[in-house]
Amino acid sequence: MRCPICNAADTKVVDSRLTGDGIGIRRRRECEKCEFRFSTVERVELLDLAVVKRDGRREMYRREKTASGLRKALEKRPYTEDQFQALLGEVERMIGRTRRDEITSSEIGEIVMGCLKKFDKVAYIRFASVYRSFEDVDEFAKELGALLAAPKKRKKNK
Repeated sequence: MRCPICNAADTKVVDSRLTGDGIGIRRRRECEKCEFRFSTVERVELLDLAVVKRDGRREMYRREKTASGLRKALEKRPYTEDQFQALLGEVERMIGRTRRDEITSSEIGEIVMGCLKKFDKVAYIRFASVYRSFEDVDEFAKELGALLAAPKKRKKNK
């Protein structure tokens, strides 16, 4: 790893630990030439995964697109960056569990909705309203009703 200050090729790892989401490694490094300390993060990438769009086009999976969709749904909602990274990591773990070379964008959308439903119900409704293209208030009310009914069922079982 090159030093970002002096561009020397020799840096040493001073400390390593898991990131907050548990799917990456944060390494603290020190340049052996100028002694500058910096951190790097190493994480798994979903390589060679094609996303099949609704119109049949295929494009490579891009983490940034999933993160962007999540951030839009979570806009002005209370969460930390560590919580966000953990959520994004959970989505990607579930995508990876399919163990396929291709996944449809609708499958990704369903995975995102499942994760958002557990993470933040307001963000879930936001995402679902766009993803499922609610045509009118009745569709929105039906989804909201299903969401509100779910916790009541769990309380009865306790």
